[in-house]
Amino acid sequence: MDFTFTEEQQAAAEAAKAVFAGDTPDGVPSPALTPGAVAEDFDRALWARLADTDLLSLLLGPEYGGAGLDAIALCLVLRESAKVLARVPLLESSAAADAVQTHGGDELKRDILPRAARGELVLTVAAGGRTGHDPAELAVTAERDGDAWVLEGVQTAVPWAQNADLVLIPAHTGDGRTVLALVPRGHEGTELAEQVSTSGERLGELRLDSVRVRARDVVEAEGAWEWLRNLLATGTCALALGLGEGVLAMTSEYTGKREQFGFPIATFQAVAVQAADRYIDLRAMEATLWQAAWRISTAAGGALPASGDVAVAKIWASDGVRRVVQTAQHLHGGFGADTDYPLHRYHAWAKHLELSLGPAAAYEEALGDLLAAHALS
Repeated sequence: MDFTFTEEQQAAAEAAKAVFAGDTPDGVPSPALTPGAVAEDFDRALWARLADTDLLSLLLGPEYGGAGLDAIALCLVLRESAKVLARVPLLESSAAADAVQTHGGDELKRDILPRAARGELVLTVAAGGRTGHDPAELAVTAERDGDAWVLEGVQTAVPWAQNADLVLIPAHTGDGRTVLALVPRGHEGTELAEQVSTSGERLGELRLDSVRVRARDVVEAEGAWEWLRNLLATGTCALALGLGEGVLAMTSEYTGKREQFGFPIATFQAVAVQAADRYIDLRAMEATLWQAAWRISTAAGGALPASGDVAVAKIWASDGVRRVVQTAQHLHGGFGADTDYPLHRYHAWAKHLELSLGPAAAYEEALGDLLAAHALS
């Protein structure tokens, strides 16, 4: 496998490093110190900087003000964002906009995409289903009624639901298809109950009671939801990788300075072996991430559908990021639990990413189903 990045992809990563250079995890509100949600809104100042550097429009075509890049470029930017725990809906808004671009109608594209590219319109995706682990497309029904669709159901743990302008909701029809409906925040028939993530960020339980959506605001293309779900899962893997790399770097610095018996604890074999194991985790997370991102970016064939590579990446991301933060806490000793030190924030965010869109076990089951259905020669 050749994971050499193009000049455009590398430029996106460098631009992201420059934007996030002024942000530090110490400035992120701590869930350990804040009862309930840590903030009412995401980081709008950072969102504006991302818009100014065209990082909100990476996946969009030039006709909508975008750079026309691919999922690999987005994952490179997401990787950098997670290192500083950037509090922005970059993954959700980018993925939803790209779903509209790839599968939506012309009128919907003209209305949504230029504003999304400029950061004026914020999108999110309801991908949690009823429980956070069941298929999201089965949590809401969609029935055609003349020139509109009627939605019924509930989606839990919708990220940034209180602040996004539009929520992209998967829903199943009576004939077994899945459609994607764009529903404005506060739309008639919707009810939003507040939930809080382990990271302290606001989530929303979105209930839909006979919600009518114009037909032009519904994406009916076959395979659109599977494509979007794969992009969201791959982006989550990129976030997990960036977070894990940030944590391991922090642990390396700490163990290189912390001394016991007159020596840095990094020189102790037990410490070095544990850190080496976590380094191996990160390299496996990285290799499987780029394999998944390459598959969904190029539509290249393989022994399994692209969702198989995505499942492998998410298994490594979920298990790997958990092991990285747990080892970091162990090697930091009691200092890792100090709320004046940023490691506890990383730990809280890691738990959210581990379970986001389903834990490793859910993807192991999905991978098993794919292997059973596709003979490997």
